[in-house]
Amino acid sequence: MTSGLWELVLQGVWVTIQLLFFSSLVAAAVSFVVGVARTHRLWVVRFLAGLYTEVFRGTSALVMIFWVFFVLPPAFGWQLVPMWAGTLALGLTYGAYGSEIVRGALGAVDPAQKEGGIALSFTPWQRMKLILLPQAVPEMIPPFSNLLIELLKGTALVSIMGMGDLAFSGNLVRLALQESAEIYTYILLIYFVIAFLLTRVMRGLEKKLKAGVGKTPKRDPDAELKRPETTNVGGAA
Repeated sequence: MTSGLWELVLQGVWVTIQLLFFSSLVAAAVSFVVGVARTHRLWVVRFLAGLYTEVFRGTSALVMIFWVFFVLPPAFGWQLVPMWAGTLALGLTYGAYGSEIVRGALGAVDPAQKEGGIALSFTPWQRMKLILLPQAVPEMIPPFSNLLIELLKGTALVSIMGMGDLAFSGNLVRLALQESAEIYTYILLIYFVIAFLLTRVMRGLEKKLKAGVGKTPKRDPDAELKRPETTNVGGAA
């Protein structure tokens, strides 16, 4: 390929990375908000969160992109640019899958931990922040890593809007060179490299989060020195 065509492919890589970053932020926010809501004590909150999950998990991401990009403008009188339409559609769709990861991880925390928080008179938010999430988040990383890879592959769907992502740029290069095998092999390799790097980053994050779990707290030498001495009343001097 010529340098101009390679530049087109690299531009597509940059667009794909931007889309992955923004949509993953939306998906993460949706995952935690909806996932925590599915464990709420009020049935109305659980019902609404469950309804959202079932609707977005049960619909096609491709159709959702069509809906956000083509249906919303005439219905509400405003138009989203392709980047934000793709970000919204992918973030809401994959956030529904992520909410189940959050709900499952929170539900897997030992009930005794929750009861301990209640015994300490913690509020529901304090129990979530200080007890449940610190134990549940490390267990969310492996499934979230898989979901992030699926989101990366899902970014190729935005090419239907004419957005210049990696898949769209690769197709333009294919049309210019009339060569399918070479171009699509390059595109597959680029997706693989991005996915491999994401996997390594997520594994490092998992190890970091699990590093302090289950360890005995370190003793403070100063606290030991300040501890008052006990007198042996009635004993030997």
